[in-house]
Amino acid sequence: MNHLRKHVDELFKEIPDSGKKATIMQEVMQNLEEKVLDLMEQGKAEDDAINKAIVEFGDIEDLKKELDVKLPAKNNLRKLNLGYSIWGSFLIISLFIFINLYYTPNVIWFVYPTFAVLWWPLTMYFSWKKAKKG
Repeated sequence: MNHLRKHVDELFKEIPDSGKKATIMQEVMQNLEEKVLDLMEQGKAEDDAINKAIVEFGDIEDLKKELDVKLPAKNNLRKLNLGYSIWGSFLIISLFIFINLYYTPNVIWFVYPTFAVLWWPLTMYFSWKKAKKG
């Protein structure tokens, strides 16, 4: 049953500590233990019963809503990804320009890989815009 305790702790790790959290964790733990005992009475091995109980329990999205958990917005992460992609693309394109002008100044070829590199920030921009709208 120690495996169940670790699983429940992992499920609730993002949720800030409170009395309500402790109560719901205890209820979830009791429900999982009862399910495991029922499965063991039906002839399942303990490990199989634990794994089946965990799989049947699923995720805790409904419980998070009940606890009024405010998780970090994914839009902020998308904004960070957008900034990272812009700076990364700028550095890669600058490298192409340097290599082009240093090694083959008579042939301008850096434009071609630039188009390929620009897809990265463009994709991140549209992902950020879509998340912002929705």
